[in-house]
Amino acid sequence: MTDDPTPSRAPVKRSADDTILPFEVNALDLRGRVVRLGPSVDEILGRHDYPPPVAKLLGEAVALGTLLGSALKFEGRFILQTQSDGPVRMLVVDFVSPDRVRACAQFDADRVAAAINQGRTSGGELLGRGHLAMTIDQGPQMNRYQGLVALDGEGLEAAAHEYFFRSEQIPTRVRLAVAEEYKAGSDGPTHRWRAGGILLQFLPRGPERRRFADLDPGDVPEGAVIHTVAEDDAWVEGRTMIETVEDLELIDPALSSEQLVYRLFHERGVRVFRDAPIRAECSCSRDGVETMLRSFLPEDREDMVENGVISVTCEFCNRNYVFEPDKLAEGN
Repeated sequence: MTDDPTPSRAPVKRSADDTILPFEVNALDLRGRVVRLGPSVDEILGRHDYPPPVAKLLGEAVALGTLLGSALKFEGRFILQTQSDGPVRMLVVDFVSPDRVRACAQFDADRVAAAINQGRTSGGELLGRGHLAMTIDQGPQMNRYQGLVALDGEGLEAAAHEYFFRSEQIPTRVRLAVAEEYKAGSDGPTHRWRAGGILLQFLPRGPERRRFADLDPGDVPEGAVIHTVAEDDAWVEGRTMIETVEDLELIDPALSSEQLVYRLFHERGVRVFRDAPIRAECSCSRDGVETMLRSFLPEDREDMVENGVISVTCEFCNRNYVFEPDKLAEGN
């Protein structure tokens, strides 16, 4: 028997692509989200001729950026950006609440090719060392919030765990998966990218579960006692379950998000909320690019002219805008 008035039902068998599903496990003080990306991530990755390992890494970043950005409770932006010394120099994911995402990658083609030949294509090997920045932009009248975490040769999952431990002190686990799906057709085989992710956080309500160890004290005298606290059993159970999630479970269209969280937490009781749509959409426009170009000095615009025109390509969507210099000069 239970006093919870929330009606129970069986989990839906299939979940729509490009959705994010919030859930909670009250018995363990756990909150989380599951994201499933199909056409949206395929559109983002298909706009550029990325080598497959770069596309896979960017797909992971899109899934992570969507998991984190969808938590915003206001109209704003969540920007996830890496800068590092590896073959993939930069990843940028721009999530505009409540549902728009775009992303791009910068990489050294020769170094990526060499990494592929050597079989060194894990996320950590492609990123190398540098930092991951997470920025929340609430608009022009509000201050930005930015958190940084070091990239030290590990992938995005490890960086996310370290960020929440150091910056937010919220026990967090993330699993990310990206793969190409191939299908046979009358016109030959086709493929598309799929991505998925699950995020779980321990947010205890009662004081008996709000015990956290102090952060690493750094250089302390030898022999000093370091403050430690055993992990709460509820969090140990939750993170252990998340660590069992396989890549296929995160991207399989035949396994719904509801079925996945039910599979993980049905013994404890899991509550799901209404899922929300996600779409790939770039914010660039011809008017916006023209306004930017008009803001430059005439001599600066002259330096941009090639073959009699000024050409600007959006790094996110790869859309190209072409302008005649004389028309840009009108009205200045």
